[in-house]
Amino acid sequence: MTNILRLQQLAKLLDITRLQDDDTVSGFDSWLNSLPQLSAAAYCVYPQYLQTLSQWPGFKVPAKLATVVNFPSGDLATDLVCEQIQQALMLGADEIDCVLPYKALLRGEQGYVKNFLYDVRQQSQGKCLKVIIESGELLTAQQITKATELVIDCGADFVKSSTGKTAVGITEEAARIMLTVISAADREVGFKASGGVRTLQQALQLVQWYEDITGRVATAEGMRIGASTLATELAQALAVK
Repeated sequence: MTNILRLQQLAKLLDITRLQDDDTVSGFDSWLNSLPQLSAAAYCVYPQYLQTLSQWPGFKVPAKLATVVNFPSGDLATDLVCEQIQQALMLGADEIDCVLPYKALLRGEQGYVKNFLYDVRQQSQGKCLKVIIESGELLTAQQITKATELVIDCGADFVKSSTGKTAVGITEEAARIMLTVISAADREVGFKASGGVRTLQQALQLVQWYEDITGRVATAEGMRIGASTLATELAQALAVK
């Protein structure tokens, strides 16, 4: 695939993300006005900004409205997370990015994690569900494998690596482990890389790993890249081409 086609492919995989803890309405509006025009897969923002995003003139279908729940700590009670999902759907969310209770997994509480995931899947009402395993906080390859398997077993649409709020985001090791488990699943499951994806080189490498390991062409139905700063670099590269 030529470089220009690869860049165009990459644009369609982006979940352009704004998750600033100290954000304001004016700051969010300024961010929207600074965004380049790209055919992104989705825009991922906090729930309170979903309606503003949906009314932004630059927002174009088929891009999706995505938001986060149980974020970023992953340790809210299940009923509260289900309430967050219900509220997000009422605000127009097309996609839910939910943090796995990874601390419970580290404590060996797999039964709790399974029940949480099944409840979240049911509450999402058929909308696209991406579950964030927070791979940088998992201590071993076995834990990353188990987290990915649990997410797949619950019926989620995507396994997502990171919140971007911890010291370690996506790594090559985590990406390869997650993709290997995904490729062995008995159904098609998506992969979302996030947390520290800041350059075109990183993003293009992730796409290559996805295609090499799964044997599939990367499309928005099977792969996403969550990034907050990558869009501008990508738009500039496409303009130069």
